[in-house]
Amino acid sequence: MGIYVNPNNDLFKKALNSKIYVDKSGMIEVTNNLLDTEQNCMCISRPRRFGKSMGINLLIAYYSKGCDSKELFANLKIAQNPDFEKHLNKYNVIWLNLPNFKQPGKGAETILPLMTKLLKKELKQEFPDVSVEEDYPLQIILSEIYNQKKEKFIILIDEWDFIFRESTNTKIQEEYVDFLRILFKDRPYVKLAYITGILPVKRYNTQSALNNFIEYSMIIPRNLAEYFGFTEEEVKALCKNLNRDFDEIKAWYDGYLMPNNVHLYNPCSVVQAMDGGKLQGYWVATSSFEALRIPINLNIDGIRESVLEMMGGARIMADVSDFQCDTDAIESRDQAQKMKKYLFLTVKSRVNLINLLN
Repeated sequence: MGIYVNPNNDLFKKALNSKIYVDKSGMIEVTNNLLDTEQNCMCISRPRRFGKSMGINLLIAYYSKGCDSKELFANLKIAQNPDFEKHLNKYNVIWLNLPNFKQPGKGAETILPLMTKLLKKELKQEFPDVSVEEDYPLQIILSEIYNQKKEKFIILIDEWDFIFRESTNTKIQEEYVDFLRILFKDRPYVKLAYITGILPVKRYNTQSALNNFIEYSMIIPRNLAEYFGFTEEEVKALCKNLNRDFDEIKAWYDGYLMPNNVHLYNPCSVVQAMDGGKLQGYWVATSSFEALRIPINLNIDGIRESVLEMMGGARIMADVSDFQCDTDAIESRDQAQKMKKYLFLTVKSRVNLINLLN
């Protein structure tokens, strides 16, 4: 058991011990069906505070050889699945949370070297009898472990796009994408790759480099829609258990309408409202949402008028087929239109719109 190789289930225990916990273990059935398949590389892109890390902690607890989680899952939905014990704590898991490798006072160029150094060290401790030099590239070490021990890996990367958000240096970004491409492309040691981020792979023009990853986004969630936030049924159950007014909660936090008429609520906001008992715009305090103030206040390309129309109950049409959640500096009319798309996808309730304009 290590920090990065076959970690324990402590983070998932914290979630279960919380006053409010919504069972999302059903997503494990989806990932189980993708193990050792051509579709086993998944990119999960969601806004901030929509449970990306919670999902990874769930997968760690379920798959990692470094812990025994049978009792933790005993009362959860996945325990009713006939394949529950077949995969429970049976696999080598590599867990990488990119922000954890950011060193104070140092730039993004140090993230990848530190991450690979620490990961190689733990792999050596976990597989001491595998004959391989520590200074070999990571993919060579993993390949040798597979060749010599027939051991495969479930690789979980949280905030995979952190380096892109930390640095605009093209060289650093290209080196990182090259690292990911070599690590995952056609590698027999990969049982499952599951990476999460705010932005999808396509945002960084990495289609050719990372084209083996299947995108699961807010626009195209595929069969994971109900796991991208709290569903309406789940929020109703919380309101009933905690004696809260569902209509009030819905007015504040019902933010997304997903395919198949699935309504999604922001988990962070709902939990804070339920626990603290105060209805307020928790989500609008996040940095990505705050970034909308400037283009709205400057009324770039008529965004402010569109917001006012929405506050009056009007529907504003927008083509979101190429939506990339891009909140970079607005320098052209086309970029302003993209910002509009982001606004329409992230703001629904009138209360949140009012908060933005204040």
